[in-house]
Amino acid sequence: MSTTPEFRFTFTSHAQHTDLSSAHLTAEDMGLPADIAIECKLQTLRGGKQQGSKVITLTVGDKVLRVVPTRAMAILDVTRDALRYGWDSPITEVVHPSFINQEASGGLGWLDGFNEMLARCGYQWAGHPGEDREQMLTLHGRIQNTPADDVVLIVEQEPPYRVTLKGRVDEKRFKSTNFELETELSLTPDEPYVHIKDTLNNLSSYDNTFQAIYHNNFGTPILEQGATLHVAGTQVSPFNDYATQGLHEWNQMPAPTEDFDEMVFNVLPLADEDGMSHALLKNAAGDAGIEVSWASNTLPVLTIWKNTDTLEQGYVVGIEPGTSFAYNRKHQRHLGLVPTIRGKSSKTFQVRFGLFNERADVDASQAKIDALQLTPMLLSNNPLVQL
Repeated sequence: MSTTPEFRFTFTSHAQHTDLSSAHLTAEDMGLPADIAIECKLQTLRGGKQQGSKVITLTVGDKVLRVVPTRAMAILDVTRDALRYGWDSPITEVVHPSFINQEASGGLGWLDGFNEMLARCGYQWAGHPGEDREQMLTLHGRIQNTPADDVVLIVEQEPPYRVTLKGRVDEKRFKSTNFELETELSLTPDEPYVHIKDTLNNLSSYDNTFQAIYHNNFGTPILEQGATLHVAGTQVSPFNDYATQGLHEWNQMPAPTEDFDEMVFNVLPLADEDGMSHALLKNAAGDAGIEVSWASNTLPVLTIWKNTDTLEQGYVVGIEPGTSFAYNRKHQRHLGLVPTIRGKSSKTFQVRFGLFNERADVDASQAKIDALQLTPMLLSNNPLVQL
């Protein structure tokens, strides 16, 4: 157990009868030296569909994160110096879950609030909507449209002054699911990384299936004509027949393109000696990029969502590690991608974002990925599932 002295502050806790609508904490409030660049603000949004949504803005060193506790602790975006990591969705509000009907439009209502850099998909199911075993599954599950409880800020009061934001998100249904997700986001002032550690607890007496996809989304300025995606893997295949048209350019990024329908690709990634897989999206000049890394033991597959439509429609690429691909759950059992979590047990998911704004860091990330690719990746023309 750590003996490092720490500052703790609770934003929301039903057990403590706490639900703050605003807060502003400086480094000195946290017991830190005044010259340490750490600050935290909580605000409650007003107007339109964002009425009641809460946003926590964390400043840690040269990084500014916006986290949405009312949307399952999603990361709205991150800025490092002047470089923003995230994307511009046609959804410009931080939509409160009370305004989301996930069953709308045949189960596509999840899209009515979709604009985050990190959106969690799961955990009872994830993927495309449709029926499975006489149950209607909506797009990407329920967790993302669930507010968090027990939202707590923890700041270590000694170097490296690690800042951690925790929350708990419940996904429970009588006679069905008894999941609790413990989320943890952490970073330090001196590193270009944001760490995510999520623990899924099955509180039920019985085993249950689950799925998880970490829907990480990036647009301009990293995404642009000439930007490239680097992933080490054994195989990449198109999600459907339409995506076969772009298979040979799956990792090459065009300019915003009118009438570009989304293309999705399924990747079987390789992991390094520490069990981590990596993907790098770098800009055309090669001097800025986003590295997504994840623990492959619980997130074994990778979905690439290439939606290089016009800027107004949402010019974005998703780098999405998961337990499963984005097919409906019924299509993934024969692929072995509907795992089970035993009753009274837990699963941990780890994702790390590398926010690189210097060529040396981008080059080092690409070299690390290239070193894993000892043999060429197989490009398969055949989708894993015939839809």
